[in-house]
Amino acid sequence: MRTSRTLRIVAVAAVVALGATGCGSDGGKDKGTDGPGASSGTGSSGLRLPSLKGEKLEVAAVWTGPEQANFTKVLKEFEKRTGATVTFVPAQDPIVNFLGTKIAGGSPPDVAMLPQVGAIHQAAAQKWLKPLGPEAKAQLAANYSKGWQDLGAVDGTPYGVYFKAANKSLVWYNSAVFANAGAAEPKTWKDFLTTAETISASGVTPVSVGGADGWTLTDWFENVYLSQAGPEKYDRLAQHTIKWTDPSVARALTTLGELFGKPNLLAGGTNGALQTEYPVSVTQTFTGGEQAKAAMVFEGDFSAVNIAQTGARIGSDAKVFPFPAVGDGAAPVVTGGDAAVALKDGKGAQALLTFLASPDAARIWAAEGGFLSPNKALDPAAYPNDVQRRIATALIGAGDRFRFDMSDQMPQSFGGTPGKGEWKALQDFLKNPKDVAGAQAALEAEAAKAYKS
Repeated sequence: MRTSRTLRIVAVAAVVALGATGCGSDGGKDKGTDGPGASSGTGSSGLRLPSLKGEKLEVAAVWTGPEQANFTKVLKEFEKRTGATVTFVPAQDPIVNFLGTKIAGGSPPDVAMLPQVGAIHQAAAQKWLKPLGPEAKAQLAANYSKGWQDLGAVDGTPYGVYFKAANKSLVWYNSAVFANAGAAEPKTWKDFLTTAETISASGVTPVSVGGADGWTLTDWFENVYLSQAGPEKYDRLAQHTIKWTDPSVARALTTLGELFGKPNLLAGGTNGALQTEYPVSVTQTFTGGEQAKAAMVFEGDFSAVNIAQTGARIGSDAKVFPFPAVGDGAAPVVTGGDAAVALKDGKGAQALLTFLASPDAARIWAAEGGFLSPNKALDPAAYPNDVQRRIATALIGAGDRFRFDMSDQMPQSFGGTPGKGEWKALQDFLKNPKDVAGAQAALEAEAAKAYKS
């Protein structure tokens, strides 16, 4: 059984200013790294890495497309500084199952990027993980707040380095559609629904939902629940010390049903939303300008990568506002992240973890966009536009006051498996949002099973 952990809430007023972001220029873009000319593997931060000439390392992650390409640039820089050869190994969700197969076959990767807190605890319980070495721990202590350090530890032993973070409480919108409809950025859930109706009346479907990927629906639920029920209930539900049949869950599902229960507000209607994968939910919101298929799409800062593929300019064509406050609650901020862990002993894996804990590694991907680092030593100037700089500054300014993605804290069989558990139950709820009690019963049955295993 995973060790439960009490996490903290973000109370960052700076996030509220996101909707008023400036232009999406590339001013301040910093792609500088020391590259192959750096002597003895020393980078701009003074980081010194060992010579690994002739060593071969494998790194497994579930990233694909632009994320995989940008992470590969980080690995290439590590190769230049150390002489190692690093191979990216595409993994499938759930990654713990993927790693279990590799380990059983005697061929685990040297390092894996785990996208759930629960996956770290599960892998540690299986004795798969190697604790961080002294150099990696030193970088972690210097560059990360205690909250992020704690997230990568199990029973006080540090295993993970959170390389990539996410602010998962953002709504991106097509500014041309908003202007044509005379719509303004909403600050409350009630205003959000009113804005959706206003946009619908202008002839554009207001909201794009990537319901084919169940994880997006968990993010919808978590933001509503955190704002409406509050942080204490959020922690208790994450730890399953209250059941999914609790009245607070019914209220959150009923609130979501105010949107999901109106097919005319969803791009493609209910069936369309259920068949739309996350990347398409983003790109269809910005492709075609004011003729786009939707006006708004909810998801994290990483949506910037998909927006860029449409040619829309972030900060002008594509803008963002915080997820609206629900009822009397505060506007929520939910974070996520991917942690690097070592599955093999040896200086190669530890050197890579040390590099990933440094601002040198974070700077490379930050410059490419679609990336948010919890590394407080990273200069915000590394981000490619004002929108991402503000999102990053808000995250770092929060210190330890945040709530981590609820589904990522849960057993992966419940909170992180396609077609099963919470993902499947919320897809069924999107299909029939009137059946709140049925959704609660399904969620509780799956959760009870997962927490007993």
